[in-house]
Amino acid sequence: MRSVRMRILVTLLVLAVVGVGGWQLLPSQQNSGATITVGTTDTITSLDPAGAYDAGSWALFSNVFQSLLTYAPGGVSPVPDAARSCSFPKGALTTYTCELRDDLTFPSGRKVTAEDVKFSFDRVKKINADVGPASLLSTLKSVDAAGQKVTFHLTTPDATFPFKVATGAGSIVDQTRYPADGLRTGTSVDGTGPYTLTSYTKGKRVHLEPNSRYKGAVKAGAPVELRYYADPDALEKGWKAKDIDVATRQLPPAVLAALNASDPEMRVSEADSSDTRNLYFNTRESSPLNSTDVRRAVAWLIDREQLAATVYDGTVDPLYSLIPAGLTGHTTSFFDTYPERSSQKARKLLEEAGVSIPVGFTYGYGLGSGAAAAEAKELKRQLEASGLFKVNVKGYEWTDFQKRWASGKLDAYAVGWVADYPDPDTYAGPLVGTDSTMNTGYSSKTVDRYITDSQQYADRSQVADDFKNLQQAIADDVPVIPLWQRKEYVVTDADIGGGQYLADGNGVFRLWALNWI
Repeated sequence: MRSVRMRILVTLLVLAVVGVGGWQLLPSQQNSGATITVGTTDTITSLDPAGAYDAGSWALFSNVFQSLLTYAPGGVSPVPDAARSCSFPKGALTTYTCELRDDLTFPSGRKVTAEDVKFSFDRVKKINADVGPASLLSTLKSVDAAGQKVTFHLTTPDATFPFKVATGAGSIVDQTRYPADGLRTGTSVDGTGPYTLTSYTKGKRVHLEPNSRYKGAVKAGAPVELRYYADPDALEKGWKAKDIDVATRQLPPAVLAALNASDPEMRVSEADSSDTRNLYFNTRESSPLNSTDVRRAVAWLIDREQLAATVYDGTVDPLYSLIPAGLTGHTTSFFDTYPERSSQKARKLLEEAGVSIPVGFTYGYGLGSGAAAAEAKELKRQLEASGLFKVNVKGYEWTDFQKRWASGKLDAYAVGWVADYPDPDTYAGPLVGTDSTMNTGYSSKTVDRYITDSQQYADRSQVADDFKNLQQAIADDVPVIPLWQRKEYVVTDADIGGGQYLADGNGVFRLWALNWI
C-alpha cells in the first residue's frame, strides 16, 4: 500500500528559460498567499488514522496529523517531530521510548499529552479495522505514558519500530474527540500537523490551511487544495485545463512518456521510486489458486517487459523480486526461478497438479487506479494465450475493492504498494507475513522467521541475507508475483517550486514543500 524510495536518483527541474531573474525565486506579490491546487488519482479511504492503510489516506495524514517522528526530504532515518527525542534505551530492541514536546496543542486548544499518544496507538490495535494499519504494529505489546514520556514495549526485538512510529499508523489524535473502540465518522479531523483541514468533499476535494499551532520538524507553506480525479485521463484533462497547479500520481503513461524537459510552461520532477505493483493470489483451499503448482504456472506465463512497454509506455521498470531495486536485499528471485515464458513448463505443472484445464479464476482491480484496466486486459491476454487459464476480469470502486480482497472474495488482485518507510521490512510482513495486510491467506513459518530475524539488526545493512532467502521462498511458493517498479513523476506549473520534494519515497507527502516562486 504506502511509497519508499531510499534516495532520489534523478531529478529534472524544467525551468522557464526566458526572463528568469533572481527576483523570480521569491514569492510573487500576485500569488503570495494564494492556494496551490494539487491533482491526484489517489483515493481517501478514511479520515481516521485507525481506519486507513492506503497511499491516498496517508498522504493526507502526513499533513493534518503529527507522528512522534517523521522524515527529512531524502532521509532514510526518522527524525523527531512531535517528539523531542526517541531511542532504544541502552541499545535494547524490545523497549522504545520517546519524550514528547510540551508545546503541542490540538485544534480545541487542549495540550497534547503522552496519554494521547498511548491512546492513539492503543486504539489502532483495538479497532483492528479490516483495511486499517493494525498489522503494521504487530510487534507492539503495550504502551505506557508517564508525564511527557511514552514507552513502547515490544513482543520481539524490532529495529524497524521507529520507522513504523513515523508512519500514518503513528498519527496522534485527541483522545477526547476520537472513540477508543470505533472509527470516527464525519468530515473533520483533530490533528496537530502542519495543516488544518478546513473542508472535505469525499472523492472530490480537500482544502488545507497552514496550522498556526503547529510545532515540529517542518514549516507549513501556502494553502493547498487537493483535488481527486476518477482516473488518469480525468487528471490529464484537469491539468490541460489549468484547473490544477500540480499533477501527481498518476497522469496517463503516454503523457508521462511524452513529457518535454524543454517546455518552459512546466516543471517536471522525475525520480526513481520504490513504489511497486504486485499480483496477489488467494491461497485458501476455496480458491482455484490454492495449489502452489497452479500459481507457479502463472509465474511461467507473465511477460513483465511486454507489460511495461505497452501498457505503461516504459514509465515503469519490470520487477522480479518482492523488494525493489535500490533497497537492501533486492534480488531477481523470480527471474532466476522463471527465466523465460514457457507454456510447456506451465502445462506440465498443471497436469501434475491434476487440475482441470483451463483453470478459471477471478481477477480484480481498483477502478481509477492508474492504468489498472489496461494492465488487467494485458495480463488476461498473456494467460489465456497459453490456453491454460480462463480469467474473469472485473474492476471495483476503490473502497469496495479493498473490502473484497480483505474478505478473501477475489482469487487474484493487482495492487500497488506505496511502502510505509525506507526499509525492506515494509515489503515483508505487510505483504507476505502471516496475517499480512494483503490477506492472501498465505502463511509460512520459514518466511515469518526470516522477517523476525531481520528485525533484530539495528544495523540495517546486515539484513541482506535474510531478505534474499525470504524472496527465494516467495518465488518458490508464489503467493504474489512482482510486476513492476514505478518511476515518480511530479508535474507543476512554472510558477510552483518544491515539486521535487513532494514525494521522495519515504512515505511522507510534503504539501508544505510547495511554494510560489
